[in-house]
Amino acid sequence: MANQKLISFDLQADFAFFKKPDHNVGILLSYNMLHKPALLGILGAIIGLEGYQKKGELPEYYHKLKDIPVGIEPLEGFHEKGNFQKTSVKYTNTVGYANDDGNLLVEETMLVKPAYRCYLLLDLEDTLHAKLYQYLKNGQAEYVPYLGKNEFQAWIILTDGFIKEYDYQVFDERNDFFIRSIFIKNGILKNQKINVKITLRNKDTVHRPTFTYFERLPIGFEEGKMIQYEMAEFALTDWLISSESSISQLYEIGMDSNKKHIIQLF
Repeated sequence: MANQKLISFDLQADFAFFKKPDHNVGILLSYNMLHKPALLGILGAIIGLEGYQKKGELPEYYHKLKDIPVGIEPLEGFHEKGNFQKTSVKYTNTVGYANDDGNLLVEETMLVKPAYRCYLLLDLEDTLHAKLYQYLKNGQAEYVPYLGKNEFQAWIILTDGFIKEYDYQVFDERNDFFIRSIFIKNGILKNQKINVKITLRNKDTVHRPTFTYFERLPIGFEEGKMIQYEMAEFALTDWLISSESSISQLYEIGMDSNKKHIIQLF
């Protein structure tokens, strides 16, 4: 624990496109939330690790960073009930070498002004983790990070610095609680049932809960011949979660002396 640091940094872009492998006829769809494989790509770009080099092989950044526990929280004020604004755009590719049988017409969805808080639990005894910590702390990057496409450059939102550091502890579910990040609401590839109960009590007298958002997101890759996404069912809600729920990998982080937040790292 002494050599571990829990940090966060805030990412924002004008647009984002996290391509879904499945899509409707005629239009490419985007995930709404930043997911772990995409976040690992951003981290790899920051410290200069190689991306995809050969078909059928996972990139260097994924192999070296996949074990970092991460948490993802959409930033308040940028989304509506968990959803970011979306638009679609059509492209026409007219170059001959790309289209032997005519022009290529592509339509894809884009997220508009998405922003996320990214949590990382780093082991500073690991050389790459330590390098990542220093680069993020100093606002450095070897390659320009982007949200899904290289024309959608991502920026770290500055508050008191490039990163925040937290005191933290594993959360013990004794009372009803509120999770600020997205969280996995089912088991991963194991028919494992996780009990999630939402209470009907308000968080407080000022803020009244309004939504529960669900999305099936990638958490990694199945490292076989197909190299397909490994998926999990995620949720985000501003309701309180019952203490009877069985959600794992929750951490209580200190924002200041009087305020604690609960997030999931996966």
